[in-house]
Amino acid sequence: MKHFVYILTFLIGNLGFAQNEALFEQANDLYNKGDFEQSISKYEAILEAGEHSAAVYFNLGNAHYKLNHIAPSIYYYEKALKLAPNDKEIKNNIAFARNMTIDAIEKSPELGFAKFTKKITNWLTFDNWAIVSIVLMLLFVVCYLIFYFTYGSAKKRTAFVGAMSFLVLACCSVALAFNNYNFVKNDRPAIVFAKESQVKSEPNLRSPESFKLHEGTKVQILDTVNNWKKIKLADGKTGWIAADAIRSI
Repeated sequence: MKHFVYILTFLIGNLGFAQNEALFEQANDLYNKGDFEQSISKYEAILEAGEHSAAVYFNLGNAHYKLNHIAPSIYYYEKALKLAPNDKEIKNNIAFARNMTIDAIEKSPELGFAKFTKKITNWLTFDNWAIVSIVLMLLFVVCYLIFYFTYGSAKKRTAFVGAMSFLVLACCSVALAFNNYNFVKNDRPAIVFAKESQVKSEPNLRSPESFKLHEGTKVQILDTVNNWKKIKLADGKTGWIAADAIRSI
């Protein structure tokens, strides 16, 4: 009976994959024919079936871009970029989509050391930094054993230097792993979907307006209070916006 369940699960999985492949081809065909609305429906059906891929998000972004849907096009390009961060075509298309936005927000310049640390931290994922840390610790143990059991002074010196070097590098890798984890954990981007939205100084309608935002602008979510989201812009400005005005990526 157990084997039957495994086989049934496998067959259902393959059937779902085949159906999504067929939907993807139909959506692409509709897109190529210029029927962007119908192609969007097909791509969304794939997402509803639980299939998430950079290709589906990218094509959804393209279809919305063709219809001049600013916020949805940027939203789906951002989703695609999360799954394929080095894809040049996605980066190129999202740059075109961002040109349609109204809000001109300049990114706050990062200081040299902070920029360098961020670049190194994001060079690998949390899991990869953890693997590097383990490998370096193993090398430390090997060098320490060589140091402990070797009698020649030159070999002992070399093994000691190697052991200490690998230990320091392992500690650095652990620090970078947790730094990467915290960066990913605190990264909560969202896209403004409202045509125009007031950003308040406090999470209520009675508070004064700090500034306005328009569709397609990317923000970072800092906090949530009832139906309000505290957001931060790339230039460092913060404020409270209605939760239904934005969509988390």
